[in-house]
Amino acid sequence: MANHPSAEKRNRQRIVRTARNRAITSTVRTLVKRVRTALHAKDKAAATTALKAATVALDKAATKGAVHSKAASRTISRLSAQVHRLDAAK
Repeated sequence: MANHPSAEKRNRQRIVRTARNRAITSTVRTLVKRVRTALHAKDKAAATTALKAATVALDKAATKGAVHSKAASRTISRLSAQVHRLDAAK
Protein backbone atom coordinates (compact mmCIF):
# COMPACT_ATOMS: atom_id res chain seq x y z
CA MET A 1 0.00 0.00 0.00
CA ALA A 2 1.18 3.52 -0.77
CA ASN A 3 2.50 5.46 2.21
CA HIS A 4 3.34 8.85 0.66
CA PRO A 5 0.82 11.35 -0.68
CA SER A 6 2.44 11.35 -4.12
CA ALA A 7 2.27 7.55 -4.27
CA GLU A 8 -1.38 7.62 -3.18
CA LYS A 9 -2.16 10.09 -5.95
CA ARG A 10 -0.35 7.94 -8.53
CA ASN A 11 -2.43 4.98 -7.36
CA ARG A 12 -5.67 6.94 -7.79
CA GLN A 13 -4.57 8.03 -11.27
CA ARG A 14 -3.69 4.46 -12.19
CA ILE A 15 -7.15 3.25 -11.22
CA VAL A 16 -8.87 5.94 -13.30
CA ARG A 17 -6.64 5.36 -16.33
CA THR A 18 -7.05 1.60 -16.17
CA ALA A 19 -10.83 1.89 -16.09
CA ARG A 20 -10.83 4.34 -19.01
CA ASN A 21 -8.45 2.25 -21.11
CA ARG A 22 -10.40 -0.93 -20.39
CA ALA A 23 -13.65 0.72 -21.54
CA ILE A 24 -12.05 2.08 -24.72
CA THR A 25 -10.40 -1.25 -25.54
CA SER A 26 -13.63 -3.15 -24.94
CA THR A 27 -15.54 -0.83 -27.28
CA VAL A 28 -12.89 -1.19 -29.97
CA ARG A 29 -12.95 -4.99 -29.71
CA THR A 30 -16.74 -5.01 -30.06
CA LEU A 31 -16.66 -2.80 -33.15
CA VAL A 32 -13.92 -4.88 -34.78
CA LYS A 33 -15.92 -8.02 -34.01
CA ARG A 34 -18.93 -6.49 -35.83
CA VAL A 35 -16.79 -5.95 -38.93
CA ARG A 36 -15.54 -9.54 -38.81
CA THR A 37 -19.08 -10.86 -38.35
CA ALA A 38 -20.27 -8.91 -41.39
CA LEU A 39 -17.28 -10.19 -43.38
CA HIS A 40 -18.07 -13.75 -42.38
CA ALA A 41 -21.69 -13.27 -43.48
CA LYS A 42 -20.38 -11.72 -46.75
CA ASP A 43 -22.55 -8.63 -46.18
CA LYS A 44 -20.72 -5.81 -48.00
CA ALA A 45 -23.01 -2.98 -46.83
CA ALA A 46 -22.88 -3.97 -43.16
CA ALA A 47 -19.13 -4.56 -43.34
CA THR A 48 -18.52 -1.10 -44.83
CA THR A 49 -20.66 0.60 -42.19
CA ALA A 50 -19.05 -1.36 -39.36
CA LEU A 51 -15.58 -0.67 -40.77
CA LYS A 52 -16.18 3.08 -40.67
CA ALA A 53 -17.22 2.92 -37.00
CA ALA A 54 -14.30 0.64 -36.12
CA THR A 55 -11.82 2.91 -37.92
CA VAL A 56 -12.96 5.96 -35.97
CA ALA A 57 -12.83 4.06 -32.68
CA LEU A 58 -9.38 2.61 -33.38
CA ASP A 59 -7.95 6.00 -34.36
CA LYS A 60 -9.39 7.58 -31.23
CA ALA A 61 -8.09 4.77 -29.03
CA ALA A 62 -4.64 5.17 -30.56
CA THR A 63 -4.74 8.92 -29.93
CA LYS A 64 -5.68 8.34 -26.29
CA GLY A 65 -2.96 5.73 -25.88
CA ALA A 66 -5.29 2.86 -25.03
CA VAL A 67 -4.13 1.00 -28.14
CA HIS A 68 -0.71 1.29 -29.76
CA SER A 69 -0.84 3.46 -32.87
CA LYS A 70 0.82 0.87 -35.11
CA ALA A 71 -1.49 -1.88 -33.86
CA ALA A 72 -4.50 0.31 -34.66
CA SER A 73 -3.13 1.12 -38.10
CA ARG A 74 -2.43 -2.54 -38.82
CA THR A 75 -5.93 -3.58 -37.75
CA ILE A 76 -7.58 -0.89 -39.88
CA SER A 77 -5.44 -1.85 -42.88
CA ARG A 78 -6.22 -5.55 -42.62
CA LEU A 79 -9.95 -5.03 -42.10
CA SER A 80 -10.26 -2.60 -44.99
CA ALA A 81 -8.37 -5.00 -47.26
CA GLN A 82 -10.79 -7.77 -46.32
CA VAL A 83 -13.80 -5.55 -46.99
CA HIS A 84 -12.30 -4.56 -50.34
CA ARG A 85 -11.70 -8.22 -51.24
CA LEU A 86 -15.31 -9.00 -50.37
CA ASP A 87 -16.39 -6.69 -53.20
CA ALA A 88 -13.81 -8.11 -55.62
CA ALA A 89 -14.84 -11.71 -54.91
CA LYS A 90 -18.29 -11.21 -56.44
